[in-house]
Amino acid sequence: MDFDDRARLDTSQVRDRRGMRGGGGGRGIAVGGGGLGIVGLVIVVLINVLGGGDGSSSGGQSGFDSGADSGGLEDCETGADADAQQDCQIVAVVNSVQDFWTQTFADSGSTYREAQTTLFTDQVNTGCGAASSAVGPFYCPPDEMIYLDLGFFDELRDRFGASGGPFAQAYVVGHEYGHHVQNLLGTTDDVGGDRQGEDSAAVRLELQADCYAGLWAAYAADTDQSILSELTEADIADGLDAAAAIGDDRIQEQSPGGVNPDTWTHGSSEQRQRWFLTGYQSGDPASCDTFSGDI
Repeated sequence: MDFDDRARLDTSQVRDRRGMRGGGGGRGIAVGGGGLGIVGLVIVVLINVLGGGDGSSSGGQSGFDSGADSGGLEDCETGADADAQQDCQIVAVVNSVQDFWTQTFADSGSTYREAQTTLFTDQVNTGCGAASSAVGPFYCPPDEMIYLDLGFFDELRDRFGASGGPFAQAYVVGHEYGHHVQNLLGTTDDVGGDRQGEDSAAVRLELQADCYAGLWAAYAADTDQSILSELTEADIADGLDAAAAIGDDRIQEQSPGGVNPDTWTHGSSEQRQRWFLTGYQSGDPASCDTFSGDI
């Protein structure tokens, strides 16, 4: 995966909180994309206790800092920087994903509202409460932000055997922005209390986010309109490998209890790969209806 060296990056879409200490926070439901640190749980209630607090209410105030801060991203100016630095690559992918959804919403006569991505280390304060990096990448609907510790990608490769590569990281970002789209469309509300099980609404939500990531990949592959200069089948294979690595069955195979579909929240490795490919091969948002029929 290579970026157009001349493309200009917009760092305002990414906040850099790496090295800063998180804490406090409000309440909310975070929609996760990793599912690695909390095995079997992907949609998790994040409250103060995750950050070492007592879980008591903070008076309804979220306590998070919503101010834009590109911090250490000042060197991320062009596509050439994205090819050279991991954090600049995340900026470029976020820019590309949001360009895609802005265009897609406009084509349907509606308006897309951008979401920032926050890079952090160890712990972060969010509109859903204080969260540790063990949660994995996640989207917080109350503050409409994606949270990502770049160390997650090392865990994905070293602990779960994913092949890695830039597009594996891009797939994860695309998936999390899929959750933002679901929030904008009201789809997230369909989950309700149905939060685990192989045919649950939670699994259907996650698989749809995979499909949405595939839609963006189809857009990115058209290098005439995206900021990429090349996206190869090997890149897509890396994305599929990452999807398989964080399937519920693959993760549970490493746990003492073994594979238990009744506790699934993401879907199987096969399902995650299949729905990503559905979006990628069709390029049609209508193909991502995981809430009707079998999955």
